[in-house]
Amino acid sequence: MWIYEHKNWPKFTWDMGKLSNELASVRYNQGRLLGKMENLGFDLQLEASLNTMTQDIVKSSAIEGENLNMKEVRSSVARRMGIDVETFFTVNRDVDGIVDIMFDAMQNFEKQLSMDRLFSWHSALFPAGRSRLYKIAVGRWRTVETEPMQVISGAYGHEKIHYVAPHAGVVENEMETFLRWFDNDIAIDPVLKAGIAHFWFVTIHPFEDGNGRLARVIADLALARADKVSLRFYSLSKQIEKEKEDYYSELERQQRGTPDITRWLEWFIGCLERAIRNSGEILDTVIHKAELWKKVNEKPVNERQRMIINIMLGDGFKGNMNTSKYAKIAKCSNDTALRDIQELKERGIFIQNQGGGRSTSYRLANNI
Repeated sequence: MWIYEHKNWPKFTWDMGKLSNELASVRYNQGRLLGKMENLGFDLQLEASLNTMTQDIVKSSAIEGENLNMKEVRSSVARRMGIDVETFFTVNRDVDGIVDIMFDAMQNFEKQLSMDRLFSWHSALFPAGRSRLYKIAVGRWRTVETEPMQVISGAYGHEKIHYVAPHAGVVENEMETFLRWFDNDIAIDPVLKAGIAHFWFVTIHPFEDGNGRLARVIADLALARADKVSLRFYSLSKQIEKEKEDYYSELERQQRGTPDITRWLEWFIGCLERAIRNSGEILDTVIHKAELWKKVNEKPVNERQRMIINIMLGDGFKGNMNTSKYAKIAKCSNDTALRDIQELKERGIFIQNQGGGRSTSYRLANNI
């Protein structure tokens, strides 16, 4: 028996006695994080939001097995935010579409969540009208031709059914009920509303594909209403991706359960709490980058050095820097590369790692 087959569907209930402490903690930590960001200044807030939204978009797609190019996503987000980044990349329309959805949700969080808005998001998510190799209905609810709509795993012939969605014939009425509830100014904590909205939408499963990604966008929209800011400083999708097995397990358990969704909300609030706590990594990176550039700009560096520092600060850079790598990236001789490196080392911008000779390498200073 699926949850939507219960007579009380969709009259969800939950035990506030089990949720109140965790909810108070997550709201407290939301406030602390927003307070820290307000003290950083607008430019650093933009940088932190750029990093967070990039991670959020990439990880939300990764949950569904879609691997986006992080550099493309970062370029697309940076353009919309008006931020100059070290390198702009050519972005395909699939990436631009996903970024458009997130920006609409974040910058227009007070705008009504309507059927037309969801249809436009779905169209942006699948600009070619295809999900991988398969043609799908885009910008409209799924139809009876797709029945049964199932969530399955396993090889062909050995599939495991995790969930069977409501029949397509009831989707329009189900979504009308959901959308009325979502924009109704009812007395419910916004964090709880985000958790309920995510579960409710993904349980209706109104589209042929993309339901998980759109459910997480809707949760982010609800959280933006809770925060009352359009910039993002923590990524729920990044945390969900880390806990993907638990995420799917909790969804399936609740979809096989009753409209008492206490356990799902416990998991959702806990995941959000961990997402907010882990946002410190992004904050530390932004502050370190700002402090490093402050030191660099005390005395101008040449264009080669500036380019190398930017690359080493980027998300995609792995490992350390050495003379030959520097020369290759900067398109200069090894002698020129070594002079540039030694100058950065003398200024305390580069730190030499242990080892010598051909294995000599350098990293950016952590403490400026």
